[in-house]
Amino acid sequence: MKALCVSDKIDPLVYSDLIKERFADIDIVLAAGDLPLEYLEFIVSSLNKPLVFVFGNHHLKQYYYYKNANPFDGLAVMKRSVPGLGTVYAGGKVIKENGVLIAGLGGSMRYNTGRNQFTNFEMSLRIIGLIPRLLFNRLIYGRALDILLTHAPPYGIHDQRDICHRGFRSFLWFMKIFKPKYLIHGHIHLYDLSEARQTVYHKTTVINVYNHFVIDMEIK
Repeated sequence: MKALCVSDKIDPLVYSDLIKERFADIDIVLAAGDLPLEYLEFIVSSLNKPLVFVFGNHHLKQYYYYKNANPFDGLAVMKRSVPGLGTVYAGGKVIKENGVLIAGLGGSMRYNTGRNQFTNFEMSLRIIGLIPRLLFNRLIYGRALDILLTHAPPYGIHDQRDICHRGFRSFLWFMKIFKPKYLIHGHIHLYDLSEARQTVYHKTTVINVYNHFVIDMEIK
């Protein structure tokens, strides 16, 4: 299964009349945050493939918000689908899309009073809210999760020293316990696209999908 992953920057190779030809073999699109709604709408309408996304810490005002249904989530929880867009919002949820088990944890480390920012403790509480569904998946499917889709990286993996771009420690214990095949994140800009994007942590491949990146995934 091939996934087109996008994050943080509108890529002219994706936002192009040739998108169907360039990405004809894509099965699913994963968006890791900080992208405008119009860009996601263009991708999903052009490729006609499922698109799963989380919010980053920017481009938040243009989205539709609903009453917060999750006490562990500082951002108002969005309904599963964006009206008229055809995308699937995975923030604070565990979903199954196109046969792939995906959990979403958007947002960044708290660095000011803006939306969708969390302390490490707050992110841990959000993870705790996912545990019942993860255990259900393990019982029914034989695995808890295939992909953890985040905006921020894990602590010490692809992150930076400043508080805004520091990763979450709670993602480390999540990977140890639930062993997703992939953790896909954005948030960390790669000004040299030859920089390393992938790191293996225990049994999870952590991938920075800044700009765009295609993953040939091995999913059970």
